[in-house]
Amino acid sequence: MTEWALPDRGRVGVLCLIATEATLFTIFVVAYLFYIGASVTGPYPKDVLETPVWPTICLLSSSVTVMFAERALDRRRFGAFVSWVVATAALGAEFLHQTALEWRRLIVVDHLTISTNLFGSTFYSLVGLHASHVVVGLAFFVVVMAISFRGRTMLDHARRFQFLAWYWHFVDAVWIVVFSVVYVVGR
Repeated sequence: MTEWALPDRGRVGVLCLIATEATLFTIFVVAYLFYIGASVTGPYPKDVLETPVWPTICLLSSSVTVMFAERALDRRRFGAFVSWVVATAALGAEFLHQTALEWRRLIVVDHLTISTNLFGSTFYSLVGLHASHVVVGLAFFVVVMAISFRGRTMLDHARRFQFLAWYWHFVDAVWIVVFSVVYVVGR
């Protein structure tokens, strides 16, 4: 008979974090869906939103690059690992850059702010919540790159990097929901 052992605290912690974050996003998504069409004044989603194809490609591609980084780390291929981490961070940064450009256009050209109407409030809250999670993930990737570029090896920290990859995959999966709700259903 196999002896029972406690589950890994790190895995349980990260899974609890992801579950908590999923609940938070669910609340924001439900609020967005609840208030679709409730704005008395414009601008309305159909008037100002453009489908963010390029940022979506960048973010979803970053799930592939982080997976390659994990594999390189497991195979102890440090150079490939660092390259894939840099690629992941670059794709995430491009996603944020495109989000900033979208927000600038919405605010300056279309005059949609968080206080304009219910659409503005729920849009910036939901998309901003997601963007903040991308920022957190990028900050961790920068830490990984800094450690790597200082000559310290991440080879003995595959478990910790796996937790970061799980978080990143979660952020990408959330984007699929946000994209679907805001840019497909909400228009």
